[in-house]
Amino acid sequence: MFDADELEEIRSAREEWEDDHVEPVLDRFGERKETFDTDTGGQTVDRLYTPADLGDFEYEEDLGFPGEEPYTRGVYSTGYRGRLWTMRQYAGMGTAEETNERFQYLLDEGQTGLSMAFDLPTQMGYDSDDSMASGEVGKAGVAIDSLRDMETVFDGIPLDEVSTSMTINAPASVLLAMYIAVGDQQGVDRAELRGTIQNDILKEYIARNTYIFPPEPSMRIITDIFEFCAEETPKFNTISISGYHIREAGSTAAQELAFTLGNGIEYVETAIEAGLDVDEFAPQLSFFFNAHNNIFEEAAKFRAARRMWGKIMDERFKADNPKSRQLKFHTQTAGSTLTAQQIENNIVRVAYQALAAVLGGTQSLHTNGKDEALSIPTEQSVRTALRTQQILAHESGAADTIDPLAGSYYVESLTDDLESEAFELLDRVDDRGGMRKAIEDQWVQRQIQDTAFERQQEIEAGERIIVGVNEFTVEEEEHVDIEEVSDEEQRKQSDRLDSVKAERDDEAVDDALTALEDAARGDENVMPYIIDAVKAYATTGEICHTMRDVFGEYQPGAAL
Repeated sequence: MFDADELEEIRSAREEWEDDHVEPVLDRFGERKETFDTDTGGQTVDRLYTPADLGDFEYEEDLGFPGEEPYTRGVYSTGYRGRLWTMRQYAGMGTAEETNERFQYLLDEGQTGLSMAFDLPTQMGYDSDDSMASGEVGKAGVAIDSLRDMETVFDGIPLDEVSTSMTINAPASVLLAMYIAVGDQQGVDRAELRGTIQNDILKEYIARNTYIFPPEPSMRIITDIFEFCAEETPKFNTISISGYHIREAGSTAAQELAFTLGNGIEYVETAIEAGLDVDEFAPQLSFFFNAHNNIFEEAAKFRAARRMWGKIMDERFKADNPKSRQLKFHTQTAGSTLTAQQIENNIVRVAYQALAAVLGGTQSLHTNGKDEALSIPTEQSVRTALRTQQILAHESGAADTIDPLAGSYYVESLTDDLESEAFELLDRVDDRGGMRKAIEDQWVQRQIQDTAFERQQEIEAGERIIVGVNEFTVEEEEHVDIEEVSDEEQRKQSDRLDSVKAERDDEAVDDALTALEDAARGDENVMPYIIDAVKAYATTGEICHTMRDVFGEYQPGAAL
């Protein structure tokens, strides 16, 4: 863009500006802070950005055109002018009936995709009548104990007309099997099923801890899913490699990038080692990122992620199919930024986080409800969250041109800095033997924990302002109505499970679980056997316990 002499002239002119105009002002008034950093302190923000901050920036190599490498500006040539992002509100109420009602409501209100939240017992592979599930049934999402529950959730919702994202990891194979079984019942060609399972177990070991099996068998199951879906459900994304929860645990934006893409590398390597061709499964990989507070840092992060993944798939894995090199991602606004104090402020936070996601070119988006720091969102707050996306899409102008921040000296510099720092972190991961080894040694977890601790110290010291929490507070908060799951609803879910067990063919269940156990002990793909068990109305817990008996349970080791 500029030759060396021109850049030197710009640097000299900036120095003169600093001396002649900035220093006199600083002598009189100073600035608000000694240093300015991005949201988690990952990048220092300079006073001014010029072309000199971009160094040897080359348009075609570093930016290019939408739909073309290096994909900085997006993976689709027409951006949102061709098709808006999928508005996919995360929802899951205590019971299957309530979840169906919420899904129907959201579709009626203009939502264009479904996103399913599961309660904690389901996420951990326990049935609602298990002692481990006591007090948690239906509280963080819907309880899915058997195919009967999944049938109820999607009653009246044709699976050939909607796409569904399921935030499920350790038992992802089971919930995917149930979804496929419902599609079979509806007469939907499996090749037409659309959606995503999160299925990202590595980030569970890093951040969320809803794991079941140790890493090696967990990776085997994930590879089985890749292989099965490439053949049976080619439009279904087999994994959503999630930086969201890494960021929620306290990471910087660069750490979110590095550890998310590092997990992606580990999944690709494992699949290739299992004999799969990279171009057969890689197009079905998808990603899931957090939209945090700093609009420019977040937009730069998304742009850097696309460019990095393209390089990784090209240089490390020699992927030939362009779709294998295209990073497609879902975004959710940052739950960790929502405050229980002055919850109306959360509407504002969510709106500008959503703007950051759109400016960064997300493929789908969930906007949080204002009350999600307290409970599952109410119908009213869900509607407001969805309307936030609709206003952004149809009134703000943000969707009218592709990558509107491109060419900003600040944003391009941030994009380069985030990419550079993330690749440096990936080099450190490689030096430690890869992501799986770095996770097992607790090294990744420690990096995130150190960052989170530092940030919390800044908040408590008042160095980082959280509006309504440590500054601009009020003495009395207004009463807030929240969604609650009653003990009666939990009892009804257990009764429903008893009914399923009483009506099913126990011999068929036993045969299906035995066949699954044999497949798990051998080297056959487990997915067909899980589908058979699901269709016999074996429960989530029964299927997961069968695999627990074979694979064992993960016990985290000491940090190294």
